[in-house]
Amino acid sequence: MPPGSAKGLEIVVFHSALGLRPGVAAWAEKLRAAGHTVHTPDLYSGEIFDDLEAGMHKYQALGMSGLVARAQAALAGLGEELVYAGFALGGALAERLGATRSRSRGVILMHAALPLSAVGLTAWPRAVPLQVHYAVDDPWRNREAIDSLAASVRRSGALFQQFDYPGSGHLFADPDLPDHNPAAAEMMFRRVTDFLDRIGHSPSGP
Repeated sequence: MPPGSAKGLEIVVFHSALGLRPGVAAWAEKLRAAGHTVHTPDLYSGEIFDDLEAGMHKYQALGMSGLVARAQAALAGLGEELVYAGFALGGALAERLGATRSRSRGVILMHAALPLSAVGLTAWPRAVPLQVHYAVDDPWRNREAIDSLAASVRRSGALFQQFDYPGSGHLFADPDLPDHNPAAAEMMFRRVTDFLDRIGHSPSGP
């Protein structure tokens, strides 16, 4: 990387309820081009879906505990200093694992935010900054959940950032879905990379 740039980070990106779609892989590839090491665990063993109903049926068959177990298995052998990112359902995994695994560098929630109690937590770690992205009229957006999470993160002393985007699309960064919003997707990517640069310039937490 050029002199003065942030240190490249190791990032885990969890897919949504629709599985490891090509759009997720493309997002990861853009992060790699920005100088980061990126992992995209396939928690559905190759299955991908085009509609939410089918994807949620798959999720319900596995259950959150099953997904967490698969995610933890995928992390085996990786370093401890990871950034955890997730799209929608994958954000729940990123939030839970990023707050509980040692030496987490940060958490990025794309179209996802849950109160800490929903992921089995009582407090947010002080050393883990968090960033949240939503379309303003996303039908899955829960204002109370976002506010609760924001209050918990800020109370810990960690950085909290929230960004809103025009429209009602949920997975607006996926170019192969009807919700796709190219301008919002590009803006979100720039904000994510700015967040990563900020983390990369900061020393690792305790």
